[in-house]
Amino acid sequence: MPTALVRPPPASLPPATGERPDRKSAILLAAEKLFAQRGYHGVSIRQIAAEAGVPVALVGYYYGAKHELFHAIFAHWQPTIEARLALLREAVAQTRAHPAALHRIVSAFVEPVLRMRASPEGEFYALLVSRELLYVRDETDRVLREFFDPLAHAFIDALHTVRPQATRAQTAWAYQFALGALLHHTSDRRVQRLSRGANPPNDAAAAPLLIRFITAGIDAALQAPPTHPDHPKEISP
Repeated sequence: MPTALVRPPPASLPPATGERPDRKSAILLAAEKLFAQRGYHGVSIRQIAAEAGVPVALVGYYYGAKHELFHAIFAHWQPTIEARLALLREAVAQTRAHPAALHRIVSAFVEPVLRMRASPEGEFYALLVSRELLYVRDETDRVLREFFDPLAHAFIDALHTVRPQATRAQTAWAYQFALGALLHHTSDRRVQRLSRGANPPNDAAAAPLLIRFITAGIDAALQAPPTHPDHPKEISP
């Protein structure tokens, strides 16, 4: 957070009272919502202030520049990343040689995100992650390196532990493929139309299906290569 937090509020700002909502939180939620809907470069500080119902100067007072406000959103959700890492450590410690080890690692990867996604605030965050972090720019690269790269390395290490026959390169690809499936699931609403209304967005019944899908995909991708080619070479007469 910027050191501006220790400054006294500008005289033009109305004083906060016990009857007011938490304006700092309102700013963060407004920024999260607008960044998710319009993208980082499609939103101004003035628009964020209007969405939060606060003076424009208050945004800078609490969060500093726009890129610092963007960073603060991900810092706010750091406990979700910590929860995923804790579940991952537990899964690896308990199931290293267990037949269901991979399934449990994938569950630790998926389930905290789906629980977070079920809340209104989490819905905006999930959309923001899937929209902004796929297109690396200066402001997103900082977020990726600080918050998401350590998580990715931890999961790649865990996958390599239970599928040691695969190379690190193969395991990193498998992680990326799994991440793509998870991000698409948390941000896409088209499934409701494709299923002719049978699959509502955020349907909890999709969670075990997604976990099985990712688990099977990783398992297939990281299997030892076959000793015989799938299609034997033709023998010339």
